Amino acid sequence: MDMWLLVLLLVQLCVCSGYEGSGMYAYGDDEDWYSRRYKGTPWCAPIKLKHGDVSCRTPRGDHHRNVMGTRCKIRCKQGYESHSSEVVCMASKHWSSNYACRQSRCPKLDMPVNGGYKCSDGSYFNSRCEFFCSPGFSLKGQKTATCQHTSVWSAGVPTCVDLDPPKIKCPTLKDKWAEPRKLTARVTWDTPEGVDTADGILTDVILKGKPSKSDFPEGLHKMSYTVFDRAGNKGSCRFTVRVRVRRCSPLFPPDNGYMKCDADKDNYGASCEFKCTGGFELQGSAARVCQYGLTWSGSDTTCAPMNINVGVRSAAALLDQFYEKRRLLIISAPTAANHNYRFQMTNLQHAQCGLDLRHVTVIELVGTYPAQVGRIRHRLLTPALALQLRILLRIPQRSFQMVLVDKQGIDKQRYPFPITAAELFTTIDTFPLRKDEMLLQQEAGQSCQS
Repeated sequence: MDMWLLVLLLVQLCVCSGYEGSGMYAYGDDEDWYSRRYKGTPWCAPIKLKHGDVSCRTPRGDHHRNVMGTRCKIRCKQGYESHSSEVVCMASKHWSSNYACRQSRCPKLDMPVNGGYKCSDGSYFNSRCEFFCSPGFSLKGQKTATCQHTSVWSAGVPTCVDLDPPKIKCPTLKDKWAEPRKLTARVTWDTPEGVDTADGILTDVILKGKPSKSDFPEGLHKMSYTVFDRAGNKGSCRFTVRVRVRRCSPLFPPDNGYMKCDADKDNYGASCEFKCTGGFELQGSAARVCQYGLTWSGSDTTCAPMNINVGVRSAAALLDQFYEKRRLLIISAPTAANHNYRFQMTNLQHAQCGLDLRHVTVIELVGTYPAQVGRIRHRLLTPALALQLRILLRIPQRSFQMVLVDKQGIDKQRYPFPITAAELFTTIDTFPLRKDEMLLQQEAGQSCQS
């Protein structure tokens, strides 16, 4: 008898089972039948979904469809949308929210100013709207827009515009010469007026550039006037103002020297002053002026190398020649074969540009008295003068030593061992006078890779 009851129960379960996810169930829509069959179990109405599919998961097995806790995912066809992507069967025997798939709808289009549109199906999915403009206006933008499945129009609302621009004529100006001793010229003209071919209503005339009665610097100045009509059309015209300056032929700083000019360096009335770098002496005019005849006053300026007199009888007389002109680097060694001396001279051999840039003269003192030799580049010092230099600067004869003397004759640094050119240059660049020199060299474009 128990066996027959079990078979009957299995048959009922098989009949009641449905296909999950299809939205269709074998036992129809009779929710009361479910309540009578499974007394005390909360049931929700079976989901019937048009224009979409449903897929459900139940916590009590396939034979307990739509029981409390059942979760169903809602998927609508393209062009349709649901309020919820998933619904749950609640204890109240109702689904947690509305799940119907309704046709997608775009927001209502704005009416273009001075125009309109016609649509195939209002604001619904796949509706195609065509825009048009009133007579006298042209369409600017997309001519059509389609409602997409994302509830967004494929294009924005175009505008209807009047494309006929107003007209304006700019003044015609000749070249102007700068005033004497100036780099500018005052230019005057009348402000033009615009003409509109449509309704005649224009905005104020807008000038791009300096206004009339302004002082214009030398060169070509591009100017323009612009005017707009009520529809936003723009009319414009362009003109130029050219200012010329009377100039002398250009001057250039002398080699190993600097030039500083006022005004614009070579215009009428400009003056230029010249200075030479340390170790060079100025020859010619120290200052020149651009005259009315567009020629420079005075004579050409040059910077000649400083004439070092090695025939003086005292070390003090030799050092005085470098005062406020050059820095000195005295290198002393007991013999020419001294390892430190050879290393130091080899290192400085490739740094001559950096030494000249920093106004450094190298004096070599090699050997011991009376067989010692003094040298400034290719000019030899007498043994007596070399000895006096060592005594005056307290330099030992029997060991390597290097002394750095600034332009005021002050002993700034001593080195008992060789150093690199980079270390030497770093030290010199910290001197107060050197900072001013670097500014002048930078302005003159003087530089060195060493």
